[in-house]
Amino acid sequence: MNGLLNVVDVEATCWAGNPPPGQVNEIIEIGLCVVNLDTLERVERDRIMVRPARSTVSEFCTELTGITPEEAAAGVSFAEACERLRRRHRADSRPWASWGDYDRKQFQRQCDGPQRYPFGARHVNAKAVFAEAMGVRRQGMADALRTAGLPLEGRHHNGSDDAWNIAALVLHLAERGQWAASV
Repeated sequence: MNGLLNVVDVEATCWAGNPPPGQVNEIIEIGLCVVNLDTLERVERDRIMVRPARSTVSEFCTELTGITPEEAAAGVSFAEACERLRRRHRADSRPWASWGDYDRKQFQRQCDGPQRYPFGARHVNAKAVFAEAMGVRRQGMADALRTAGLPLEGRHHNGSDDAWNIAALVLHLAERGQWAASV
């Protein structure tokens, strides 16, 4: 079929309202699940905690993601996280997918400057592919799992768990022959 695919989901600093003055949304967790599209299985899982440089983890963010300020502060720098994606997961040459375009755009925002974008050009919006293949409106990941008759595994809004669940949706489509043309 198409070999390996990186499925990525990020969590970023967030607030109940607008960011406090001087703070911006920053990636604090990168969840990744490697999918083997030839064998139709999830073959690797990774969680990279990223130390925010221009924001703090709010109480709202902790409630949503489960990530504490201390856990984020103990993470690696964004540059180190990008290097790990390139080195360990071949992110610059392997196709990748995310649920919607938020993750891709967040990486692009944070790589606007000296930080090199860690991914290659082949990105697939799995949310759009799922909606078209299933004949439904674009929906959140949890609703898509229900539509597909798949369980939500782990905690929603945990990057690692969400990447794992999105990978299950990708495999659901691949098993139906509705993913290959996307990559």
